[in-house]
Amino acid sequence: MGDYLSQVNATSFYVIVAAVLAFITIMCGYIVVKCYRAGIKMGMDPAALKKTVTSSATFTLLPSISILLGVIALSGTLGVPLSWLRLSVIGSLQYELNVAEIAAQSVGLSGLRLEEMSIQSFVTIALVMTVGILGGLLFTLFFLKKYLNKIRKAPKKENSGKPGFGAHATTAMFIGLCGAYIGAYIGKAVPREGSDIMPLLVAIVAGIAMAGFEFLIQKKGKHALENFSLAASMLIAMAAAVGFGFII
Repeated sequence: MGDYLSQVNATSFYVIVAAVLAFITIMCGYIVVKCYRAGIKMGMDPAALKKTVTSSATFTLLPSISILLGVIALSGTLGVPLSWLRLSVIGSLQYELNVAEIAAQSVGLSGLRLEEMSIQSFVTIALVMTVGILGGLLFTLFFLKKYLNKIRKAPKKENSGKPGFGAHATTAMFIGLCGAYIGAYIGKAVPREGSDIMPLLVAIVAGIAMAGFEFLIQKKGKHALENFSLAASMLIAMAAAVGFGFII
């Protein structure tokens, strides 16, 4: 186990990831400067541009808490460098955790458990996570321009205020995803040898916490909570998991 952890947290791996992220950071800084200068040439107010940059940077801090939690959650089994890289570029918290779990089970593991991990499993999981996220990138690269042109040329329909097909499809997808995971948690909780009720209890706590935040956002107008409702729900669920660990 120690040999596995030393491999996935090797110094060379840290150097490679740091180099990739440094390049991306420099590229983002270059784009910000170019956009700022383009705005000045267009006659935009420099004070307004600076305020936009500052507010945008501030706005990213709270949502990044959930990403940091994802890095912490993944680093225990997949190491810090890969987790750091996957959640710093084009990955997302929901995608990375789900796909890593699915890939682990596909190679015969019971889940992302450190005691079951091997370097072969790590390579497979990392490959699945990386290849899976490329779909959106390739679509954007080769088809987004054509797709946007079709949207611009499409006849405009009056906005009825009702959600369209895309909103319903996304909702259905997430309901199906939640149903699959909750079903798996219920299956694990069924009393038998090796049963585990912990995932179900933690999922219930996380769901209640998120429902509470949604109530405050939608019914009480506390829209500022949108920025960290996910992170706060995760923290509450993690704290509950620790508490359940002492009780169960």
